Amino acid sequence: MAPLVVFCALAAVVIWGASPVATKLAIADLSPLAVSVLRTAIGGLAALPVALLMRIPLPVGNSQRGTLVLSGVCGFIAFPLLFSIGVERTSANHASMILASLPLFTGAIACLWDRTVPARMWWVGCAVALAGEIWLIGSRDVSGHTATVEGDLIVLGANTFAALGYVAGGRLQREGYAATGTTFWGAGLGAILLLPVVPFLITEITTAEASFMAWSGVIYLAIGVTIIGYILWYYALGKGGITRMGLFQFFQPISGVILAGLLLSEAIGWTFGMASAVILFGIWLAVRAK
Repeated sequence: MAPLVVFCALAAVVIWGASPVATKLAIADLSPLAVSVLRTAIGGLAALPVALLMRIPLPVGNSQRGTLVLSGVCGFIAFPLLFSIGVERTSANHASMILASLPLFTGAIACLWDRTVPARMWWVGCAVALAGEIWLIGSRDVSGHTATVEGDLIVLGANTFAALGYVAGGRLQREGYAATGTTFWGAGLGAILLLPVVPFLITEITTAEASFMAWSGVIYLAIGVTIIGYILWYYALGKGGITRMGLFQFFQPISGVILAGLLLSEAIGWTFGMASAVILFGIWLAVRAK
């Protein structure tokens, strides 16, 4: 596996690992709907001029354009909305742990789409990594006091849309369409579709008296997560394979839990190190699978 592909995958998941913390900071002063709309609207409206200046073409043919629409709606509208609602009802730690199950969703959807079956070692590695995730979620020194079953289930539902968006974007990259095109045009499409909602949120946004940290969270989600993270990720998916590269998402809880402890004072204990070692071992097993 090329070092550049591995670097892009790791950089993307580290960037995304901070998304539960950034979302938690943003929804402290803004509603989940406002946060999800702002992150896509700002990111998408920033991406559209860049796509035009760079003369990035739209996909060729109805099939690829349909895949781009699917990727954009799932990744830039459905996922951010459900994720923001879920994070409001649970802890950043729990959201980070649940996001780590994305490789299972991504791999399963990719295999269903391609009508293939992963190697046995892939399943073994996923099982080991998932056991580590369950250990982390259930341990008292990691789980946040604000976590609820309702919030956890909503974040879990958001995973389905995120994974479907990833697979659609990865297929476009694999078919030769640039990752920048999938990201910029997908985010731009999401922004255009959400523009009719913005007038209903203007009053809330202008009167919310949101703090600097809240707006920092929104900007990070809009530029870091929505643009930079997706470019790196789609490139990695296209070059390294959707099922295999999806496994790197198991790294997300590590950066997410560390940042939750540093910025939100959510508890981190010895179990974190032990369970993280189990997760990394599971990734190593699964990556070895052909």
